[in-house]
Amino acid sequence: MFLDFFKKQGANILTFSNMILGLVAIVVAIQINYQLSGLLIIIAALTDRFDGMFARKFNTTSVIGKYLDSNSDLISFGVAPGLLIYLSILKEFGMVGIIVSFLFIIAGAFRLARYNAVEFTGFYVGVPITIAGAVLALSVFIIPYIPAIVFIFITLLLSYLMVSNHSIKKV
Repeated sequence: MFLDFFKKQGANILTFSNMILGLVAIVVAIQINYQLSGLLIIIAALTDRFDGMFARKFNTTSVIGKYLDSNSDLISFGVAPGLLIYLSILKEFGMVGIIVSFLFIIAGAFRLARYNAVEFTGFYVGVPITIAGAVLALSVFIIPYIPAIVFIFITLLLSYLMVSNHSIKKV
């Protein structure tokens, strides 16, 4: 009985785990524990990696699952890293830091909307938000070693790559 439930709901459990990790990463960032927040985002990326694989393996893919995954991804790889990079370093730049952080989140939302609107052909158009969010989260670990201004460029570059038309083969 439990095994049947897990086969049917396992992908959703992983998707909600991704979302919860992203929400906790936001809370932890607000509490000024930036490294833990970054780590939680990386763990969320792992759960995101496996939810689709699980759904395909047990033939439980659904339109609702696709949109739940996108909503979770926006929280975990858009809002959480955007807030994390702002609180940890970009707040030093005042309004510019806010705008750059918001651009990252908006670019991620656009990237997810575009992904949901087109038929997947085995190639991503633009860098997936999971990768961009994980890279931004990891960048928190190098803050002590790099000038603050570099993080504006990292965030803007990742934002651009998400909305670009570069094709990337799914591995």
